[in-house]
Amino acid sequence: MHNITPFPIQYGGTYQTGFDRMELMRIMDLYGRMVAAGHWRDYAIDLHREAAIFSAFRRATERPEYRIEKRPELRHRQGMWALVGEAGAVLKRGQELTAILAPVERRLLKLVEK
Repeated sequence: MHNITPFPIQYGGTYQTGFDRMELMRIMDLYGRMVAAGHWRDYAIDLHREAAIFSAFRRATERPEYRIEKRPELRHRQGMWALVGEAGAVLKRGQELTAILAPVERRLLKLVEK
């Protein structure tokens, strides 16, 4: 009962990519505001070796409206953050999470103004 068993390291000894606390707080803040506006209803977080993905859904049975992807291996090339639309097209890519979330926040302002 007092034995602690560590989680096994997956993917051949490498760790999975994840969001740090500040990144997740920023994403969940936007998610909460979109829920309050009545636009999003559900979310999913996928943590893999090469990417961490936050998906936001209008309804639980649909494809995600937006995916926010963090890929650290692209940090020195295109930028580690990407905003991916419902059709799978990359809408914005860059180094800063704030810049990636800007198009969604502008859309939120339009939703609130109506």
